[in-house]
Amino acid sequence: MRTPDELSEAEFRSLYRRLRATAPGGGTPRGALDTITGEQVLAAVREVRSGRTVSLAAQVNTRPGPDDADPAEHRLTAPADAEPAATGLDFARDRFAMNIHGDVNSHLDALCHVIYDGTLHGGAPAAGVLSPAGASALSVDLARDGIVGRGVLLDVPRLHGVPWLEPGTGVTAEDLAAAEARQEVRVGRGDIVLVRVGHRLRREELGPWDVADARAGLQPTAMEFLAEREAAALGSDGNSDTAPSPVEGVAFPVHVLAVHAMGLHLLDYLRFEDLAPICAREGRWTFLCVIAPLRLPAATGSPVNPLAIL
Repeated sequence: MRTPDELSEAEFRSLYRRLRATAPGGGTPRGALDTITGEQVLAAVREVRSGRTVSLAAQVNTRPGPDDADPAEHRLTAPADAEPAATGLDFARDRFAMNIHGDVNSHLDALCHVIYDGTLHGGAPAAGVLSPAGASALSVDLARDGIVGRGVLLDVPRLHGVPWLEPGTGVTAEDLAAAEARQEVRVGRGDIVLVRVGHRLRREELGPWDVADARAGLQPTAMEFLAEREAAALGSDGNSDTAPSPVEGVAFPVHVLAVHAMGLHLLDYLRFEDLAPICAREGRWTFLCVIAPLRLPAATGSPVNPLAIL
């Protein structure tokens, strides 16, 4: 039997069409980034009071685990054998290699990341955009000048009086609205919305698990909240999608709705465990948010270290 949170494929497609037609970034080349104006950036700058900066990224993971079978690689390439010369000048050098779209490391999803029915955001045929050389359009290069605006943290576990949501829990639009009311904040046009589900804290305290089988995230219908408020970007300490998927035949429905239908750049697997206590203590849940992806002109995403400036 279906649970009340599950959607049939037909119901999901109806929701997809509705969001694509009504969301502000549903068909524009830059997607929802166009909702951030210069005036809004200036208003976000005025959120800064103490000048304190807080990273919203996790440390890059280099250890294999049930949620990261192919972790990032980091090694020292010089000096040879890690033995510096006893005299004269020498340099330490290193090399990183990583899969951008994993289930542990913090990253930004570009608008070319999600292929649905053979197309990308805006209806572009995926076969005409994607090649072994990368993406000829809709790449992370759209965000090369950074995503800067007002960040809003909605702490859903705090709303329910728990440290984290258990894997498999779905966050509803009603949860997001209730978190707003509890925190005395309101998401508005052009905001960078960050939803804490407690995924990162659970991993740190209980250890990693296979998140493909179970993880907390948003219910697909919660995306109507983001569309109504005209958010510019969406981030989470998970990857925004619930597992197992509540949609028949679609493994990552929130990715499809956010990236493909609404033109929202997604920030996956962030870390809010430094920021959330500060927000709770100071009674403020908004801040200047600065997101600077790498200059990767044909990439489907980028590692990222977003900053909250309070």
